[in-house]
Amino acid sequence: MYFCERYEFKQLIRFMENYIVSARKYRPATFDTVVGQRALTTTLKNAIANQKLAHAYLFCGPRGVGKTTCARIFAKTINCLHPKEDGEACNECESCQAFNEQRSYNIHELDAASNNSVEDIRSLIEQVRIPPQIGKYKVYIIDEVHMLSQAAFNAFLKTLEEPPHHAIFILATTEKHKILPTILSRCQIYDFNRISVSDMVEHLESVALKEHVEAEPEALNVIAQKADGGMRDALSIFDQVVSFTNGHITYKSVIDNLNVLDYEYYFRLTDCFLENKVTECMLLFNDVLKKGFDGNHFITGLSSHLRDLLVSRDPATLPLLEVGASIRERYQAQAQKCTPQFLYKAMKLCNDCDLNYRLSKNKRLLVELTLIQVAQLTAEAEEPGQGRSPKQTLSPVFNQATAQAAQPATPKPQPAAGNYAAQPAGNYASTLQQPNASYRPAEPVQPATSAPSPQASAPGAGPMHANPLPKTSAEKKIPVMKAGSMGISIRRSQAPQTEKAAPAAQATAAIPQADANWEDYIFNEKDLNYYWREFAARLPKEEAANAGRMMNMQPQLLKDGVTFEVVVDNDIVQKYMQQLAPHIETHLRTQLHNRKIRMTVRVSAPNENIRAYSHVERFQMMSQKNPKLLKLKEALGLELS
Repeated sequence: MYFCERYEFKQLIRFMENYIVSARKYRPATFDTVVGQRALTTTLKNAIANQKLAHAYLFCGPRGVGKTTCARIFAKTINCLHPKEDGEACNECESCQAFNEQRSYNIHELDAASNNSVEDIRSLIEQVRIPPQIGKYKVYIIDEVHMLSQAAFNAFLKTLEEPPHHAIFILATTEKHKILPTILSRCQIYDFNRISVSDMVEHLESVALKEHVEAEPEALNVIAQKADGGMRDALSIFDQVVSFTNGHITYKSVIDNLNVLDYEYYFRLTDCFLENKVTECMLLFNDVLKKGFDGNHFITGLSSHLRDLLVSRDPATLPLLEVGASIRERYQAQAQKCTPQFLYKAMKLCNDCDLNYRLSKNKRLLVELTLIQVAQLTAEAEEPGQGRSPKQTLSPVFNQATAQAAQPATPKPQPAAGNYAAQPAGNYASTLQQPNASYRPAEPVQPATSAPSPQASAPGAGPMHANPLPKTSAEKKIPVMKAGSMGISIRRSQAPQTEKAAPAAQATAAIPQADANWEDYIFNEKDLNYYWREFAARLPKEEAANAGRMMNMQPQLLKDGVTFEVVVDNDIVQKYMQQLAPHIETHLRTQLHNRKIRMTVRVSAPNENIRAYSHVERFQMMSQKNPKLLKLKEALGLELS
């Protein structure tokens, strides 16, 4: 018994000593066995058959796609003494035998990641001069060539451009953009593609058959997707899973070993989305977190699942679905339940969540809010107290354009007596889109009982240029100095004091109030700043100074979530911004789809941190923090220009 156990142990040790990983054991030895690079291998075979060999090649592409392998096969084939008719090496001559036994002196490999100095390149150049003993060519394979230093590249240029007739250089890299253009211009460039999932699965099936390993097609498909286009990675993962499963690879064992989230979660989650089951969505996400998966991993997987559902709807895009046969049928069945509009919006929400995930402090809440918004995309209008979903939904911000298109037409408000005729909202929008337009105030009109004069909107009706933005509704127009001024009024309005509160109320009236289905969307400070800058960018060229001033302002959203505050430097700018406030509010209400937005303007306090616009102001702010700057200025006799 003792001797039997000892014999089995020795056999195991001998097996472990002879074990070779699959990535090395099944490395291609001919062009025909290279996986997924049919076009490149055909080009190289034709070049060898026609004796049209270049002196320098550059093989570039992602990791594990066969760059170095093809370089070795190419070097072996061009030195073969009896090549076959199809362009392959014979594997029988002395040159091929020397190559297979790794004792060939015609092939030299240099790892540029660790040999990247000028001395290493000079040593290589010295070897280039020696002609081959057996065969026609000496092939120099420089791997990771982008790691060479600048001086090494410069030392290599002349030899690369005019090498001896027996020397051929093959450069391999994963980052072509880091190589000097002078090197690229001296090489024939071959771009290797990522290996497709189908080609990878086919190759893994052949390896499993040779290794006597039972593997489910779905399991191999997951391994191929995890490899991300690299065959070396796929074979390494295959060896890992074989060790884990002891030669019986199943779909369940692969997702457990590779920490991959099961398709089943995403199918169940999509069903919850379609049925507007917010509670079940959150419970399902909690179950995913309990199993140790990261929220970012979950949301990216959900985005990919929605994308796969989208391509499953159309037979023309069905080849883009890289999954197994059984899973493909489930995708096609569930895709028919989803509308394209739902998939577009859900993908947009998931993508935004993925972009904001790293910056979020409460990452779980971010993902849960995304799930709630996606689930509510399919919610219908319900009576209060029915169903599980709340009546007030968290509508996403990105579908504002759709919501705007659904708004009813706003009736034109009648101008108040004694005020200047207000331009309609349509003219306001078109005026903002024409920055070179000139604006003039209209003549006073009759009271509201009479129709406005057709000459009220004629160009040049006013005595001089007015405030460059037209007013909303019946707001009082105050003619000011020409564009570029600080907004000082040259004529006082004779309207009673009671009309001062009218613009804010009438600006709100521009948003449809009678629509029972109207819904105020929530927004954040980032959205507010974006459309604030959009408004400033639409100001005409005459208002370039004021537009630049608005670009430097940072509106701050207050606690109520709809009122924002703008802090200015002085009273003159405050007057200008107050005159502009109704138009800014109308623009923001329209873009953010919220009729409760309010704007307040105040002058900054003396101790408040204000942006410095000139060199003098910057120096004054710096000297307040560090009084020694004033002493340095006086000691050196410096003056600020």
